Amino acid sequence: MPVDPLRPVSGSVAEVIAATEAWLGAADEPAPLVVETSGSTGRPKRVLLSRRAIRASGVATAQHLGVEGQWLLTLPATYVAGLQVVARSLAAGHAPVVLDEHPDLTAAVAAMAPGAPHLVSLVPTQLARLLDDLAATAALAGFAAVLLGGGPIDPALRARAEAAGVRVVATYGSAETAGGCVYDGWPLAGVRLELEADGRVRVAGPTLFDGYADDPDLTAEVLVDGWFRTSDAGRFGPDGRLELLGRVDDVVVSGGVNVPGPAVARRLREHPGLAAVEVLGADDPEWGRRVVAFVVPTATAGTGAGSGAPTLDELRDWVAAAHPRAWAPRQLLVLEALPLLANGKTDRLALLARAEQS
Repeated sequence: MPVDPLRPVSGSVAEVIAATEAWLGAADEPAPLVVETSGSTGRPKRVLLSRRAIRASGVATAQHLGVEGQWLLTLPATYVAGLQVVARSLAAGHAPVVLDEHPDLTAAVAAMAPGAPHLVSLVPTQLARLLDDLAATAALAGFAAVLLGGGPIDPALRARAEAAGVRVVATYGSAETAGGCVYDGWPLAGVRLELEADGRVRVAGPTLFDGYADDPDLTAEVLVDGWFRTSDAGRFGPDGRLELLGRVDDVVVSGGVNVPGPAVARRLREHPGLAAVEVLGADDPEWGRRVVAFVVPTATAGTGAGSGAPTLDELRDWVAAAHPRAWAPRQLLVLEALPLLANGKTDRLALLARAEQS
């Protein structure tokens, strides 16, 4: 597919904003954007997004939220979540305010248009840090909506935000769906969801990408009959909402037992002594694969990992109280913080490297 000189999406924030504004306002349908994925689980992919998909996503988002306005950009503009903040703000007639151009959140909010609703998209780590600041929390409470995506959301974090008057909307999507396409479990207008036999989530609708640049084989593998086959597993709840269970490949086969890593992680996040958790499978000579828990203790978060962390035996018992004991982690790595990629997602490859070195 042709790619115009404005693509791939790259450069400084100011350059991305200017290029996106020109792309959105082009008289004829321009060539697709080329947006790279984060590469959180392997080689980054170059995703082709049409203007039709970007616009459809923005319109559906405004319809779902019941509001459009000026957006605060807190995420890298070259990834899809940040790019959508730019596009949605421009579509509403406002240049986005860039957080990094101000000393803090409250200063950035003060620079936003006073007569327009304010919106922002965050990842859980950002929200948790902002809620530790009373002024930032008060500023967030003035936003029409705070979209939260990029990883699992701790129910306690959401409850804490909502108790402070912050309107949180949990989003699910990817670069291939032009960003979030499911809000609080419900698909945006025009988006359709299905589950395959193994629980794999499939998405269809006007926000889908056109394919991967220079990779027709992978495109044919994941774009089938108008549906995008994601790498995520899910189920529909009693009310019809989509409940995500983690990645399809997050099942760790350990000693012949299928262990759903996300379910173990959710249980560990309920432990009062843990501030952050990730669970992955690592190669093991005895078990084939072993379940590894990477944790940041509440008592030592940000001050160095150490004696405040629960022990491996304690966490095994904690998991076993809610799930089969075979699901309990066999290795515990205590960290000061989970490593993050530029877009705020957990760097799973860096975690696996730590596990293999231990």
